[in-house]
Formats: sequence, C-alpha cells, structure tokens
Amino acid sequence: MRIGEIAALVGVTPRAVRHYHQSGLLPEPPRRANGYREYGIRDAVLLARIRRLTELGLGLDEVRGALADDEGRGLVEVLRELEADLARQEAVIRERRERLAALLDRARDGLLPAEGPVSEEFGELLAGLGPASDSPMAAKDREILALLDTVVPEEERARVIGMLHGTAEYAHEVYARLDDLAEAAPDDPRVAEAAQVLAAALPDEAGWEPPAEGADGLADVFFGDLAPAQSAAVRLALRLVRERQQKGKR
Repeated sequence: MRIGEIAALVGVTPRAVRHYHQSGLLPEPPRRANGYREYGIRDAVLLARIRRLTELGLGLDEVRGALADDEGRGLVEVLRELEADLARQEAVIRERRERLAALLDRARDGLLPAEGPVSEEFGELLAGLGPASDSPMAAKDREILALLDTVVPEEERARVIGMLHGTAEYAHEVYARLDDLAEAAPDDPRVAEAAQVLAAALPDEAGWEPPAEGADGLADVFFGDLAPAQSAAVRLALRLVRERQQKGKR
C-alpha cells in the first residue's frame, strides 16, 4: 500500500501519517525503487492503534508509552483487541443514535425546549416551569437547569429532578421578585423578602451552605451570573432552607 491507501484504510490523512513518522510513532516502511513508501498490514494495524489512542485524548508521548507496552505482542492478539474496541465504539454509536432518535421525535412533537437537547427527565422539568417568559431570571434558571442536565451524574439526576419538581408552582413569584433585584443593592430590604419566598419554594433537601467565592467552580459560574442583590437573596434562601432542615432533624 502507498501512503494514500493506508491513510484511507485507517481513516486518517496522509499528512497525519507523515506527522507520525516525524514523531517516531510510526516507523518508516521500506521504499520501492521509485522512492514511494510501501506499507504492509502491520503498518496499518499500528496506524489504527495510534489513531485510536489519539482519539481517546492521549498526547503523543502517552501514545508512545502505550505502544511500547505492546511490543512483542502477536498480530492476532492486536487484531483481536482492535476488533473488541470497534465493537465498543459500535455500541456507543448505537446508544447515541437511539438517544438522537428520541430527541428527534420530541422535536417533531414540539416538546424540545429552547435550551436545546436535554434528557427526557429534565425536559419534563422545564415543561413544568411553563413556556419561556420575558423574565431574565427565568431564562437564567432554564439555562442553569440545562447545564445541570449535562454535569450532574446520571445516578444523581433522578434525585435532583425530584427535588426541583415541587418548585414549579412558585416559579412565577420567585422570578418576579428576583428580577426586581437586578438593579438593587445587596442590603435592599427586598433581598430578605425574595429569600423568604425562594426558601418556601425549595424542599429541605436543597439546604446547603453556599461556598465562598472562588471555592467552587460551578457555584462561581452560577452566582457570578447574578446581580449582587440576586446573589445575596439566593445565598440567604439556601441558608434558610438549611436552618429549616436542621430544625426538622431535632
């Protein structure tokens, strides 16, 4: 095989093959009389393994170390490993296509939220909050919920959703009060009033002590997107819920 043929077979570009030669990952094959490289099956197997390792996010030095560990292994063993890896990739692709098909069905039925594709559970939660309104706070809340759908581990998702489902009936009043704080000072009397309304909407399970600024990346993203008075109200509400939770345990 020539360089273009082996590149097409493995699914990389000839430029990538040359780069792997220059990096020492892929040994130079023998050349024909006309000077063209002549690749064989072992070259293709090695190139496929390099591609797989780089797609997994390994740097070139890490790939080099992984390949060194494989020295001395037989061709059949390497091929079997590649076959198993392709089977795993096939299963992942099949699962993604099934999820995509479900999203397409929901999109055709007009059930896909404006925030984009989210899990069915979070989609139901967003639907329970009602249609997107002109409230800036409501828009921020929906964006945060869509973010949680991505970053919350799947095993925790049901608990988080269950915790938030009961807040939908209070959403309109909570958003209105927080919107009123957009230009207010943190010591505005309305901060405590908004915190009381929000605390009443949240279940005891939501009670936690908000981390200090800079102590938690996700919390910083959330509070940093709020106006100072809004941030103060939300922090106070979480503390109130935490106090209520502690009293309930006594």
